Amino acid sequence: MPELLLEILSEEIPARMQKRASEDLKRFVSDGLKKARLDFEKADAYATPRRLVLVVDGLPAQQPDMREERKGPKVGAPDKAIEGFLRSAGLESLDQCEKRDAGKGEAWFAVIERSGEMTAQVLPEIVNDVFAKFTWPKSMRWGGEAGRWVRPVESILCLFGGESVDGIAFNNVSSGDATAGHRFLSPKPFQVSSFADYQDKLAGAHVMLDAAERRATISVSLQKLAEGEGLTVQGDPGLLDEVSGLVEWPVCLLGTIDTDFMGLPAEALTSSMRAHQKYFSLSKPDGSLAPRFGFVANMTAADGGAAIVAGNERVLRARLADAKFFWDQDRSTRLADRAPALDAITFHAKLGTVAEKVQRVAALAADLAENIPGAEKDAARSAALLCKADLATGMVGEFPDLQGVMGRYYALHDGESPAVAEAIADHYSPLGPNDRCPTAPVSVAVAMADKIDTLVGFWLIDEKPTGSKDPYALRRAALGVIRLILENGLRLNLLNVFGIATRLYRENNVDSEDAEKASSDLLGFFADRLKVHLREKGVRHDLIAAVFALGGEDDFVRLMARVEALGGFLSNEDGENLLVAYRRAANIVRIESKKDKTEYGGNVNAELLALDEERGLFDNFAVARSGAEDAIRSERFDNAMEAMANLRHPVDAFFDKVTVNADDTHLRENRLRLLSQFATTLNQIADFSLIEG
Repeated sequence: MPELLLEILSEEIPARMQKRASEDLKRFVSDGLKKARLDFEKADAYATPRRLVLVVDGLPAQQPDMREERKGPKVGAPDKAIEGFLRSAGLESLDQCEKRDAGKGEAWFAVIERSGEMTAQVLPEIVNDVFAKFTWPKSMRWGGEAGRWVRPVESILCLFGGESVDGIAFNNVSSGDATAGHRFLSPKPFQVSSFADYQDKLAGAHVMLDAAERRATISVSLQKLAEGEGLTVQGDPGLLDEVSGLVEWPVCLLGTIDTDFMGLPAEALTSSMRAHQKYFSLSKPDGSLAPRFGFVANMTAADGGAAIVAGNERVLRARLADAKFFWDQDRSTRLADRAPALDAITFHAKLGTVAEKVQRVAALAADLAENIPGAEKDAARSAALLCKADLATGMVGEFPDLQGVMGRYYALHDGESPAVAEAIADHYSPLGPNDRCPTAPVSVAVAMADKIDTLVGFWLIDEKPTGSKDPYALRRAALGVIRLILENGLRLNLLNVFGIATRLYRENNVDSEDAEKASSDLLGFFADRLKVHLREKGVRHDLIAAVFALGGEDDFVRLMARVEALGGFLSNEDGENLLVAYRRAANIVRIESKKDKTEYGGNVNAELLALDEERGLFDNFAVARSGAEDAIRSERFDNAMEAMANLRHPVDAFFDKVTVNADDTHLRENRLRLLSQFATTLNQIADFSLIEG
């Protein structure tokens, strides 16, 4: 079956937009084909810095014929109704319609038969529609043209079945069967006849069409060059993806960093090379930064790239000279002396300045230190007071991604303790699910205080994440707190911590009409994030929900102990059978309560226990409940589960021998109370109704 090949050649498309643009092109064209009743086998999209490409396989040469029936007005309807029906169906007279019994008398039916058009005639409308509705994060118009695109379009290639598709145009650029290769190495246009021919000729014209191929080529080539000098390339998947979108014909080269700049912090060197020049850092065998860098050119040069390397070294030299200037200047002023400058930096219009935030974080970190083994209050307070001071330095002003990192270097230069310096560097961490989580006690206190202060503040002013929108990264902050707690085994009552943070905000004249509700809502937000975090770790979501349903649990370590104990309990036969028994008991009580319009709570009357099986359940139940409650109070949740497991056989015997809905009303009510208490006691451990089994 024929193949569709579409290429839109333009000036350079920003790397960050290429992947989405290729996906959008595929989606728009695929949707247009389906709407036109043109089925296909598969569609593949590609992107390079200068072109978006789509190839669709298995398209039919012609649309299928279509038969459509439309029901019209009743026979004998007014002329205007008849005329409107004929007009909508594209017919001229009732002679072209049929009379049929519509169940309530005869009605007119129009039978419309249309022959399918040739696919080549349908394609122009589909592709032109793509140009009309395609959206970019940023687009432009050029000259006197009305159409918007990310960059000026230079040519449109469209082939169907090897033949050029006419009738496609955008901003006076019409479709054809030709394209061009690399802008500098092979700019001459050439014609193609199929996707296979297109790929072959592009490769010969110095263009790698597939982004994955460019990425692999860059990765392998850079590593080979580095290994030739006994070095390794520092892993940077994000930079590798970006550079793959900047070149059509990747040529990897190595340059040298002047020794004058090797005294700069490694992070400053790496950030300068990465952010501005898209250079890769290289490491020595001992892991330290090597005085070399790797980069990717979009050219092959007759001199083997010597001039290109020299030019890049010259540019980098200027960049690093700026960094060295900031490094030297920043160290001339103590970090503590920069803290007053934070008064001029707004944290949030409703939450005050960064200086005010720092004071709150310092007080909260000192309080948290009391619950973190090994954390010194004075060290936590000192680190918190300095943690944002590097925002007022020239280096962080030039390289914002070095926040905290530069603060560590400046703190050590000023003679601060290593614990304080590390806490300054770590207080933004962890930044995500895969980021390193601080474990040093002072670092944990400051990192947690910073995040909780942010979260409580935004909840007080009712600026919460909505849907997919989270402009202040509050979900990430909550996940960071969760990881700090769980990975360090911290016993914290979060509601108490929220209360302290709220009091500190009140001292800064920030409050909420219902601060208690804000704290409760924030705990619910944490619960949702914890559920997501645990699900990603493979913990059953129903067990998490069952424990959370108890409500009021703000000690995540204790909560996790419950979840783990519950999971272990339900993994054995006794636990599975007891869950079945719980469901049976709960269902019976629910159904009878609804029927009787009453709740069967209260105590069981021991004198009404007529059968050995119900007396046995009652006696074992009392022992199990007492043991479980004692174990829960002492947080021995495994023992609480074991106590409940002893009920398995008495419960089985009860259901085998006892008729709950006895004829005797008092006997029936007493048995329902017994089952209700059984379910209620299990629900002290977790809400068993939420467990899926």
